[in-house]
Amino acid sequence: MAPGSEAAQMVADENEEQPAENFRFYDNRQKYLMFVHTCSEKQVVADRVSAELDRVKPKPPALRVFDAGMGDGTVLTRVMRTMHQRHPRMPFYIAGKEISLEDVRLTLEKMPDRFYEHPATVLVVTNLNYADAPWMTPSADEQKSRTLWKEVKLKGETSAEFDSQITDLEEFLAENWRTTPSPKTGNPIYERPVVLVIYREDCEFLLHSIVPKKETVTAGYDLVMASQPYRARASAKFKASRVIAPLARSLAPGGRLMGIQSCGGDPALEIIQKVWPSENPFGDDRHALLEATREALGQEARQFDFLAGNDAESRFCYEMHTLPGEIDPDGAQGGIGTSTLFAAWNDAAYVAQIEDERLTDAMTSDAYLRGTAEVLRKHGGLWFNDEGYVIARKEK
Repeated sequence: MAPGSEAAQMVADENEEQPAENFRFYDNRQKYLMFVHTCSEKQVVADRVSAELDRVKPKPPALRVFDAGMGDGTVLTRVMRTMHQRHPRMPFYIAGKEISLEDVRLTLEKMPDRFYEHPATVLVVTNLNYADAPWMTPSADEQKSRTLWKEVKLKGETSAEFDSQITDLEEFLAENWRTTPSPKTGNPIYERPVVLVIYREDCEFLLHSIVPKKETVTAGYDLVMASQPYRARASAKFKASRVIAPLARSLAPGGRLMGIQSCGGDPALEIIQKVWPSENPFGDDRHALLEATREALGQEARQFDFLAGNDAESRFCYEMHTLPGEIDPDGAQGGIGTSTLFAAWNDAAYVAQIEDERLTDAMTSDAYLRGTAEVLRKHGGLWFNDEGYVIARKEK
């Protein structure tokens, strides 16, 4: 399978929106790290994706999974554990897209134990765009010859040995996993396309037909994970044409794309609306997104089932971690800790993707903290609503 002509015609950078909409909140490392360490989002999303494995029917020679935005690798690692539990002897082809050098480092730090527990694993990481990443090949001819393809064969049998060799990739990553601002939008784009392939040397014979080779890569994924792969405020047409439709094209017959996005209607949005009453960044629900994806796929849409599900099936929530009894709805046990208030405000603003300039203006007084405390006491905590959807390629 290769990128379709529609995918090849896409602009290289999937974040190339109108200049007024080019803000990338997810690139703020400080806010991101506070969010992932104070919320249960990673675990809940991983459980949701892992449940989709029950409907996946892999075919030889491997179970093939693509992560459309690895982040720090926490979700992918959890899913890989579940995959091993269910298929302990099946070869795995795990591919992922991530443009952030720091996130690639964090992901690779988690992989030595995965290679130890499941030796028959091929891990492929790239910085390519959504239209190209599943095939590990840039659609632009001038970029194909520039693609840096690095294959690493891990020696030894222990996670410590694997960790040492993966750590040795630090210099390679620092030198080659670089970004530059887009001249059109200012968003980070890769300086050079890179594909990193890692597997165990003692499994090379077993994995011979699975290890990808430059310019002969196929997609054909059994499962595509697409958790928050786009900016919430982007239009449904943009999300569909630049992100979801290309990912759907990468599915094998019978393959399933599990998409997850924020949908609001939760205490987190209440906090934001205490400061900006009309704020609602979650304009397009899963139904609108799937319809836009159907249109983006054109005649190809007949090859897929678009499964929105009902609200009870598709909607779920995750929470911000707090100490037991820390948030008293009646306020009888004193005030809420400052660290908890700041964490709640940060997490709510992160999910709503509020720009730094507006955040700075809002934080010139303590009204935002008073509003945050009010919402936390009202609900006895803080949670966030997500919704999932599935695109399944029909069996031939």
